[in-house]
Amino acid sequence: MRRWISGAAALTLAVALVAVLPRLGLTKVQGELWTDRPATTAAHPPAASPWVELARTLKPAVVNISTKRVDEKNPFFEEFLGGRPRRTLRSLGSGFVINPSGLIVTNNHVVDGATEIKVTLADERELPGRVLGRDPKTDIALLKVDATGLPVVPLGDSSRLQVGEPVMAIGNPFGLEQTVTTGIVSATGRVIGEGPYDDFIQTDASINPGNSGGPLINAQGQAVGINAAIVSQSGGSVGIGFAIPVNLAKPVLTQLAASGHVVRGYLGVTIQRVTSDLAKSFALPDAHGALVASVADGGPAKAAGVRPGDVIVAYDGHPIRHSDELPRLIAETPVGRDVTLTVARSGQTLTLPARIAKLAEPEERRAAAAGGKPALGVAVQTVTSQLAQELGLPVTAGVLVRDVEDGGPAASAGLRPGDVIAEIDRQPVKSVDDLERALARRKPGAPVLLFVHRNGADLYIAVEA
Repeated sequence: MRRWISGAAALTLAVALVAVLPRLGLTKVQGELWTDRPATTAAHPPAASPWVELARTLKPAVVNISTKRVDEKNPFFEEFLGGRPRRTLRSLGSGFVINPSGLIVTNNHVVDGATEIKVTLADERELPGRVLGRDPKTDIALLKVDATGLPVVPLGDSSRLQVGEPVMAIGNPFGLEQTVTTGIVSATGRVIGEGPYDDFIQTDASINPGNSGGPLINAQGQAVGINAAIVSQSGGSVGIGFAIPVNLAKPVLTQLAASGHVVRGYLGVTIQRVTSDLAKSFALPDAHGALVASVADGGPAKAAGVRPGDVIVAYDGHPIRHSDELPRLIAETPVGRDVTLTVARSGQTLTLPARIAKLAEPEERRAAAAGGKPALGVAVQTVTSQLAQELGLPVTAGVLVRDVEDGGPAASAGLRPGDVIAEIDRQPVKSVDDLERALARRKPGAPVLLFVHRNGADLYIAVEA
């Protein structure tokens, strides 16, 4: 379970996915990857004990996931003994069965880097688990165990959740198997900085380390969320837990089962939130939409005529109230589809057509970087006087960070889109060429020291390249 102190609509399984199920060793459930039938046939749970029957029915479908992974980094041994001894780390998490043929949903961080995965069923059988696919951006993973006839947790519709609605969490907190806690939905649509597609359900149902990957259940006995994170100073629950909505998970699970990875749409813009002050500056009636901070060269937005300073107020007919809605809509758009962007520019409203491209995976970005782009896991652009004026930058020289690769060296060090790199290893950087030459001169394995301008402040960032 990650502590959050450091660390769309429901889709029916496509015919193409059904065709590959036998090859993956999967079994159809009346043609579905999962079921959405409620776990109880009663119109309402028993009035005297609303959760008793649901807990009895659903607990057998919740599993314990234990993993082993190898940690090769040990600074003490590296510095003093010149070696890199391998340490085996163990961790515990939860998951739940969505298909009787052995498909299990959990969090990506539960199985990330695991060299061995063991799944313990409610009947105490211990089975090896294999990863069919992982998606770090949404923190979702799909596992497979060799078993049939397993009980399942049906998936519900998280878009219908209401604040105040009762929910139940099932999992293995602190290794205590088959633990049930109840509470309510405290909020929906929470953005907590865990990824580019944050849209969490907040609940006060107790979620603790080890609950990661377990289901959040509604009163109809359907999973409406996948428990993922907590806010805590102590490591234990303080009544603020977060779950990934199942409507966000369903298309991800469909793609993971079919191909083992997720393909997302790409527009090629860096955006920021529209504040009340910015709304006045851009002649908007209120603070809504997504402000375009930069436009990637060669991307669909550039081809469509989108400019820095534009405010995208609608995407393919969907009004954009908050900027964080736009990345999710773009990601869910099929590659190659034509969409319309409604843009506010200088007091006018424009309609721009764009064709969505494929968002490059980290491996593809690294391959592109090897062909001439900086190797820190960033996309950059030389700051010119015109660019500085368009974006309102306080400097007129340096290198603008347009995008930061998830999980890359720069992201791990804390570099952000919008940062301006002014120096590298205490030498001025005035262009992308300067940056690339400086990176080419560095000693292998040596950290790169960047001097960065950010929102009117200056700071040093050391990147372990």
